Order: sequence, then structure tokens, then C-alpha cells
Amino acid sequence: MISLTFYILLHWLIVLAGAPLFLGVIPRVKAVISGRRGPSVFQPYYDLARLFQKKTVYSRTTTWLFRAAPIVALASVLMVSLVVPFCVFKAPIQFTGDILLVAYLLALARFFMIIAALDTGYSMEGMGASREAFFSCLSELTLFMNFITLALLAHNISLSRMIGADIPVSWQMAGPALLMAAGSLFVVLLAENCRLPVDDPDTHLELTMIHEVMILEHGGVDLAYMHYAAGIKMFIFAAILVPILLPWQTGNVLQNWAIFCGGMMGLALLVGVVESTMARFRLNRVKHFLLISFALAFFGFIVALWRI
Repeated sequence: MISLTFYILLHWLIVLAGAPLFLGVIPRVKAVISGRRGPSVFQPYYDLARLFQKKTVYSRTTTWLFRAAPIVALASVLMVSLVVPFCVFKAPIQFTGDILLVAYLLALARFFMIIAALDTGYSMEGMGASREAFFSCLSELTLFMNFITLALLAHNISLSRMIGADIPVSWQMAGPALLMAAGSLFVVLLAENCRLPVDDPDTHLELTMIHEVMILEHGGVDLAYMHYAAGIKMFIFAAILVPILLPWQTGNVLQNWAIFCGGMMGLALLVGVVESTMARFRLNRVKHFLLISFALAFFGFIVALWRI
């Protein structure tokens, strides 16, 4: 019981401390590429601290759904983090089929964010909720297809066995399938976390927003919960993708941890480079982008199936 409690607290400490740093690297990379000084990598910590000190104002037209959404979103992603192994730290919760728990907890967080946006009665937030619901249908389908591919390669449907420290899959054994799965998951990471070229987290044009327009009415502590949940969600997707790209285990705890942390920072650098070199797609092109990621996942599944 003590060991389980320790692993839970350790996992939460990793995501709560690491998620803002991961997000802070991306704008720093974008600033360096564009020749600017840019914000500090610790800026997300300052932003969260400032939001936690502010009071929350609620409209009289909103219901309990609007107030519950930030808490449910943060609690959902924190529960998801307990199923994801972080390098040498095993997942506190692992069982056969836990990939379904991951997918549906993420869906629960999205569902509450959507109904909270609709609860405000603001047409722009309703438009963003509609876009979020539509694009999430394609990204969730791609995520499931990639989970199926990894499950076939690992001969197990537990996330800890699929990407954990004892992962039986290597690039020498299943390089093409892993390459397509990794590329597809990277697109899902961008889409699910509303990054360029799918969405621009820094834009202020409501007509083109997807995620940010859904939280316009939130403020103070609630907005901090929303931003923290979004950061943790991106950190979790990165933690799933990095072991696929770097499935090496040296037998040394410090070296394994260095490889994992280096992979996380490298992925943050890659996201920053993508956002610096690509413009946001028009909304009618986003679905094509997501369908390409599904095609990659599907062909990766075919290759994995042929390998078996």
C-alpha cells in the first residue's frame, strides 16, 4: 500500500513539475528561430502562479457544468498519468486493456470542456466546441489504431507492456510499423493539444480558434486548471511517443532517465520547429491532415499484422 501511494505521488510530481517546463521549451525554440529573445522556459510556471492568485468570476447564466469542467479535466488527465510509465518508473495502475481507460478518460475531459463551452451560451464558444467534437472523432480513431498496432507488436494490450521499460519491440524487429505509428502519433499530439498547424494557441481571432475559444469565459483558478490540464495532456502524449522513438534500455537507471528526458526535450524542440516553419491550416484542411495520420496508423497496423 505504501509502495503504491509512493508511485502515485511520484507520477503526479513528475507530470505537475514537468508539464509546464515541456510547454516552456516550445515558445523558447520559436523565439530563437525567429531571432528574438523570447520568454523564459519557466514562464508557464509564472503564468500558472499568477492565475492561481486570481479570483474566478461566474456568469449567472451558467450552471454547475461550467464550474465542474476545469476540475474534471484536470482530474482526468492526472488519472491518465497513473497509467503511463515514465522511463524507469512503472505505471502505478496497469492491467490488461488499460489503453481503453486512457482513451476514455481523455474523452471524459473533452466532453466536459465541450458542454462547459455550450453552457455559456456564447456562439463563438459553441463554434469552437463543434470543431473540437468533429476533429476529435478523427484523432481518437487514429489513437485507437496506433494502440492496436502497438498491442500487436507487444502481444499485450496494457500500455505498460506496450511502451514500458520491458518493451519487447525494437526498430530492428518492426522498424516500418514503428515509424508509421510514431509519425501518426506525432500528428495526434499536435491535433489533440491544439498546436500548429492544426490550431494556434497564441491566436486571438475567435473565428479560427478551436481549443482556446472554448475557455474564453473561464478565469482565475478555473483557467489555471484548464491550462494545467492541457499541459499535462501534452506531456502524457509526449511520454507515450518518446519510448516508441527511443526504445533503448541500457541497464543503468541514470542513463535510461537521461535518454527519456533528452527525448522529451528533443520532442519539444521538434514541436517548436514545426510551429516555426508551418502556418496554421485552414479549417477545411485540418480533416485532411488528420485523415493522413489515420492512413499512416492504418498502414502501420497492416505492416504489424503482416509481421505477425
